Amino acid sequence: MTFQLPDLPFSKDALAPHMSAETLEFHHGKHHRTYVTKTNEMLEDKRELRGASLVQVIRDAQSQGETKLFNNSAQLWNHSFFWQCLAPAEGQKPTGKLAHLIDDAFGGAEAMLEKLHAEAVNHFSNGWAWLVLDKGALRITSLHDADTPLVHDGMVPLFTLDVWEHAYYIDYRNERPKFASAVLQNIVNWDFVGENLDSKGVERANQEGARLTEPTA
Repeated sequence: MTFQLPDLPFSKDALAPHMSAETLEFHHGKHHRTYVTKTNEMLEDKRELRGASLVQVIRDAQSQGETKLFNNSAQLWNHSFFWQCLAPAEGQKPTGKLAHLIDDAFGGAEAMLEKLHAEAVNHFSNGWAWLVLDKGALRITSLHDADTPLVHDGMVPLFTLDVWEHAYYIDYRNERPKFASAVLQNIVNWDFVGENLDSKGVERANQEGARLTEPTA
């Protein structure tokens, strides 16, 4: 068994008009799939990583300075997490403990969304905007290219927004602000974000690795 392209947690047309089926066909079906394929290819000759989970591969690649393996495996995980951060538009809002933490940190959901929108829009070039839990408090940040909270101590991922151009060009061309507004105001899966307050969000996008089968006599 090798790492797999996870299924979307919704149908390809479920996020329209905010994110089209065509965007998902390319973003999930081509870009995400490519990260899976390249990660598996690079692991073929790495016997020492056979059986390692995706998270273990990412952290090992980062510590060993293996940039290509890190970029592809981290993007595999980032995208797997990102899809779970989205849900069909049904007027969902932060609730419960998450809502209280948002009030404490930002003064309310709208203020938090404005700050997250600004982080996403002002992030230069490719990367990800993140809502994270840092020492019990919420914080908004962004990471470049394939960088991921998995390799930053104390950074607990709650939500992410992909701001690579391939995430929005089909639907919004170069208008990243419109894309960020459409996602943040309509299709965030706040139940998933709140669930990640248990600090287990990393595992929700993890995958177990291939196990070596020892030859029989």
